[in-house]
Amino acid sequence: MGGEVRVRVHRPCASGGRRVTVRRDGCDVFVGRAHSDHDLVVFLERMGLADPDQALDDPQVVDWEGAAPHHWLP
Repeated sequence: MGGEVRVRVHRPCASGGRRVTVRRDGCDVFVGRAHSDHDLVVFLERMGLADPDQALDDPQVVDWEGAAPHHWLP
């Protein structure tokens, strides 16, 4: 993945799931709404991340905002 990339998993939504945005080269891009770790791994794979399963717990890559990591319900 060229350039600086950081994934933000936003707080759980009332309707379920969490918005996922990626900051790449200074811009935030909405990549989708994840409802599980699997959904998030799929997003990271599409971005070209080499080991997306391990990245979920790497604070240098994924920022879990507004709720505990791996928590998907409001």
